[in-house]
Amino acid sequence: MKYMLSRVADSVYWMSRYIERAENVARFVDVNQQLLLDQPDAEDTQWAPLVAITGDTELFEERYGAPTRASVVRFLLFDREYGNSVVTCLRSARENARGVREIISREMWEELNRAYLLVTDAARNPDPVVEDPDTFLRAVKDACHQFVGTMLVTMTHNDAWNFMRMGRVLERADKTSRIVDVKYFTLLPTAADVGTPIDELQWAGLLRSASALEMYRKRYGRISPQRVVEFLLLDPKFPRAAHYCVHLAEASLHAITGGRPGAASNPAERHIGRLRAELEYAEVEDIVQVGLHEWVDAFQTKLNKVGDAVHDTFFALDPVGAGAASDEQ
Repeated sequence: MKYMLSRVADSVYWMSRYIERAENVARFVDVNQQLLLDQPDAEDTQWAPLVAITGDTELFEERYGAPTRASVVRFLLFDREYGNSVVTCLRSARENARGVREIISREMWEELNRAYLLVTDAARNPDPVVEDPDTFLRAVKDACHQFVGTMLVTMTHNDAWNFMRMGRVLERADKTSRIVDVKYFTLLPTAADVGTPIDELQWAGLLRSASALEMYRKRYGRISPQRVVEFLLLDPKFPRAAHYCVHLAEASLHAITGGRPGAASNPAERHIGRLRAELEYAEVEDIVQVGLHEWVDAFQTKLNKVGDAVHDTFFALDPVGAGAASDEQ
């Protein structure tokens, strides 16, 4: 079994993850904006949960103190010292892409530069975006979509392409689950409240922020909390659903290794196969019984194990099963 040079694989994988992360951080801010449209009285209290779901509350408090709308938007979009801000993610994606210019297409490099310049220009004078972020958030999402579309049609679908797709969908699975978690933190104080009647506009706002409202309507019609959770976490065909993303990541992994579906020749295949099977047989009632936040938290832990196994298998100095050591990025 022969894998591509680990440094190159690492770079294209993380380039793709960072672009997807930038898009989804923009979605986090967008979903909070949408949820607060129908809950204006909660403006002063509902920005802290947005920081909480990133897992970076301590860092935020050190740098900004109390979470306000302006401070959270600045932190998530423009803070150059925060590793997961939109501006930092696109900078990191660009740095990874620079090292593999000979692997990616010229059009991909150009689209990535356009996205990077869009965000860095806004970061020079962030006040207008902080006041009204809607137009900027839409532009960030569109720029990321443009990059992915360009990648799909201008690059050979080889191992490098599969590492990119695997990185993108693993990141997307994680972030879709966190978008659902925004809803939990915003409106559901306890796990027992999951599934109780909630204003339809709030759930529609969440679906819209995940670009899922129209497809949800075609599938289910009327909005209900359980069906929204089912669609975003367990649907096997919607491209932003966690289940679909994990399935696609497993397909890319097998394309890279040459393994057959259902078999596992390395730790990455074992972890992702196990997680895909859990999602395949899970039912939304199981999630409600465990508690939405608790289920999402456990899912993210399992997804992190997949990521760790991918690193150990392909990107470490001596990748598992690679047959030859190579330099890590």
